[in-house]
Amino acid sequence: MPQPGANSSTRGGLVPAVVQDLVTGEEVYCMFNPSEYTLTKRNNWEAGPAKGKNVPKLKFSQAGAETLKLQLFFDTYAEKTDVREHTRGLWKMMQISTEKTNQKNQKGEPPHVAFRWGKFEFEAVITDISQEFTLFLDDGTPVRTTVDVTFQQVVDKQAHHGQNPTSGGGPPMRTHIVRAGERLDLIAYKVYEDATRWRAIAQANGIVNPLRLREGQLLIIPPLD
Repeated sequence: MPQPGANSSTRGGLVPAVVQDLVTGEEVYCMFNPSEYTLTKRNNWEAGPAKGKNVPKLKFSQAGAETLKLQLFFDTYAEKTDVREHTRGLWKMMQISTEKTNQKNQKGEPPHVAFRWGKFEFEAVITDISQEFTLFLDDGTPVRTTVDVTFQQVVDKQAHHGQNPTSGGGPPMRTHIVRAGERLDLIAYKVYEDATRWRAIAQANGIVNPLRLREGQLLIIPPLD
């Protein structure tokens, strides 16, 4: 399935985050932007001898690369299409590329990628992917999935520090899966602590009849002004 173009948006109408293969240029757009991400960095220190002391003297060994971890959510239940069509590109970025070779040994290796969201850009390689499928059609076709992705930094860019993860896209968009017996006003009270805000949810999801919610239906919960 072709990915959206540059002017596309997420299901919530926000500017989407994107993961790009820097070798082929192929892009995977996020159907729903992540609600959070985690950046970590670890430096290596070697412990020296500590005879007669409680704390050894540490000697700096080398700096470690930054790591970016995030979870992406994809849902194609409404379209009744295979959700893997939207995530296959991520798995491809883990495969050895014939167009990308190591300059020292001339062997193929997975491509460098870039995660971009607003002003935040992280050039890296994907080291881990874990995908969980949670909803299926009657024929077994998966239509809902979460993908946990770990990126390891390959280019040192200080510009991303201090950036708001919603830069360029406004507040993060949440989702809610309808349970049996739930109504829009009850959901509004749960997420906003104000049952009268149910119209915001109805408008964001194109709901004409608020009394006809379907169990298992995925609702976008828009941020309030």
